[in-house]
Amino acid sequence: MGLQQALDIFMPLIDQELRACMLSPGDGNDAFIGMMHYHMGWSDEHFRPTVARTGKRLRPLLTLLACQAAGGTPHLALPAAAAVEIIHNFSLVHDDIEDRSPTRRGRRTVWSLWGEAQAINTGDAKFVLAHLALQRLSLYGVPDRYVVSAVRVLDEACLALCRGQHLDLAFESTMEVDTDAYMAMITGKTAALLGCAMQLGALIASGDMVATERYRDVGEKLGLAFQIQDDILGIWGEPEVTGKPVADDLRSRKKTLPVLYVLGKVEDARATRLRHLYSKDKLSEADIDEAVRILDECGARQYAEQLAVHYLRETLAGIDALGAETQVAEALRELALSLVQRVS
Repeated sequence: MGLQQALDIFMPLIDQELRACMLSPGDGNDAFIGMMHYHMGWSDEHFRPTVARTGKRLRPLLTLLACQAAGGTPHLALPAAAAVEIIHNFSLVHDDIEDRSPTRRGRRTVWSLWGEAQAINTGDAKFVLAHLALQRLSLYGVPDRYVVSAVRVLDEACLALCRGQHLDLAFESTMEVDTDAYMAMITGKTAALLGCAMQLGALIASGDMVATERYRDVGEKLGLAFQIQDDILGIWGEPEVTGKPVADDLRSRKKTLPVLYVLGKVEDARATRLRHLYSKDKLSEADIDEAVRILDECGARQYAEQLAVHYLRETLAGIDALGAETQVAEALRELALSLVQRVS
């Protein structure tokens, strides 16, 4: 099974399970449900059904592939796959508030349409629905003790995610951030949930928490590579592809890896100038252009790309060490490569 075949088989099943786990308009207040569906890309801002740009569904796909790699039946892991994707979307709704992001996936964010309070409530509801989704594992015949373990794995990942977000927010008020602190932050904010996605799949296949830790490790390494690539796209990505303005991360003065590389590793006037730019309350377009030029001159993009490749290689080595059936291992390898080589 190559990646394309896995996508063809699993994506419709993932979408079907996601819809089964989310409330439908007939279940109560249409606006309450509509806001959740809007963020999932299933409805427009008037809560009419639509087909909008959705997320990559990376995490649920990893769950199903990990289940198969561990010798399990992938469809049994569908509720866990849905739970991980819903948790990811819960975090994005709250993330958009905290980052003051007006758009996501080419559309207005929940908070920018309906206010911060409703967006917080929408995110909270998704958090609950993710946990209810895990309870559906019992309907698929997954043993109760596996379900209890799955809840623990998900909750530990959620706590790590919140810890990572705490660090990210704390970084906004200080210039004393180095690349080590950055790696600790993205390990929680991004890598933990990818590790969780793979561990859940393997757990449903075997029920062995200890044996599934190596799946979590592979997912976490992939998460690090994925986030570093995201940082690269946040500065050098094409707006028509990413759905965000050019150099959007610089506009919001995010301390991503390329920026921290210059601030911490480069010892000349360019680093001093970048630090000065980042001390401003708001960057002009000319400031942003200058910041990009400094990053380019200092080799920040190349540094980030090399580190992403490093974690990609560790991911690929980890996949090989799982000893999975050849076609499933190849699908995982293709997926990892596509994520680090992506342009959006």
